[in-house]
Amino acid sequence: MANQSRGLISFNTAIAIVVANMIGAGVFTSLGYQAAGIQSIFPLLMLWLVGGIVALCGALSYGELAALFPRSGGEYNYLSRIYHPAFGFLSGWISATVGFSAPVALASMALGRYASSVVPGLESTVVAVVVLLAITAIHATDIGLGSIFQRYSTAVKVVLIVGFIFGGLFLTPAPQNIHILPQAGDWSLIFGSSFAVSLAFVSFAYSGWNASAYLANEIENPRRNVPRSLFLGTLVVMVAYLLLNYVFLYTVPVGTLAAEQAKDFSKPLEVGYLSAQVFFGQVGGRIMGGMIALLLISSISAMVFAGPRVTQVMGEDLPLLAKLAFKNEKGIPFYAILMQSTISLILILTASFDAILYAIAFTLDIFTFSTVLGVFVMRIRQPRLERTYKTWGYPITPAIFLMATGWTMYFLLTTRTRESLIALLVVSMGLIIYFADKAFNQSKKS
Repeated sequence: MANQSRGLISFNTAIAIVVANMIGAGVFTSLGYQAAGIQSIFPLLMLWLVGGIVALCGALSYGELAALFPRSGGEYNYLSRIYHPAFGFLSGWISATVGFSAPVALASMALGRYASSVVPGLESTVVAVVVLLAITAIHATDIGLGSIFQRYSTAVKVVLIVGFIFGGLFLTPAPQNIHILPQAGDWSLIFGSSFAVSLAFVSFAYSGWNASAYLANEIENPRRNVPRSLFLGTLVVMVAYLLLNYVFLYTVPVGTLAAEQAKDFSKPLEVGYLSAQVFFGQVGGRIMGGMIALLLISSISAMVFAGPRVTQVMGEDLPLLAKLAFKNEKGIPFYAILMQSTISLILILTASFDAILYAIAFTLDIFTFSTVLGVFVMRIRQPRLERTYKTWGYPITPAIFLMATGWTMYFLLTTRTRESLIALLVVSMGLIIYFADKAFNQSKKS
């Protein structure tokens, strides 16, 4: 249990934050997008295995940096220390504007879609907005209440996922005859552009594996507990994702998923709802769809919990953003939470699901790639620096992450050029604010 008197987050809560950040809208919606480009079972399951291995390699690498630089802020903290404060600011700028706000919006939109499928007549956007406002109110009120809510909502999420997996495996009346071993042509699909672009959807579903690094200052014994929570949380989610996607493909024909997604590519397909209808029936499917909607509440909560800590640390370092460093009497970054949720609210009301996803995929890859590369940079630059935790499998594990992420970035840039260039434009806008802060600081001194 977290030490509430000191406002610290326990190891168990840190794992819960990682798990909750990761298991969200992506795993219950992205298989439709993947099936639209790949309609073979082995490559589809390989997507989730490769995505999980890459996320584990990233978590192992971040663990070393978290032990070296145990301060909240995630990439903002690491990149500022490894490269230059301007580069760190850009990562913080992205985290503050879309890095957390966009996934919160995506999870809220998916929740609204599931809720409206379960209860016809419900307006999905209204549901998304109401849930976001309620969770924001909880986390802006009390860190103890927020920690309790996070732990129990994550526990409910895990129970629901286990129930879903068992239901799919043992209650499906007419399962699909799927082959998990490679068939003719599968390896060419795996090394093709469709696989690499689909990996962007999988990367979105796995995003959050670095969540506890964003609030290292508030975790008990961060040099030990942050690396452990990153690894264990990611491992749990990887196993869950592989089993969930196996159940989706076991219960619903891949062609059906592709056809349903093709009806409206701008909106997420309720894959979990379609799957649950097969083994629980129409009524049971509606109930499970409602459960999945409740499950997404934990994801939204985790991101509202972690994201504002990046903005808060930026406010501590940059005078122009000093307001965002404000903490209320209970130690909560109040204005940072309000800013993140306001951006999420705007995205919910103005943007489509796939537009948001492509807008953030390339951008986030830039900074996670640079951060993991920083493990090599620090080993070369300061080899004698005391490391209480060293990346397991170095240099192979960080190299795997860099190769896979670089591969995805290349195909996103070449096949989704417009979205990638827009993402780079958003990144470059952060430089304007950074140098404006420097000018503001100079004027105050003079």
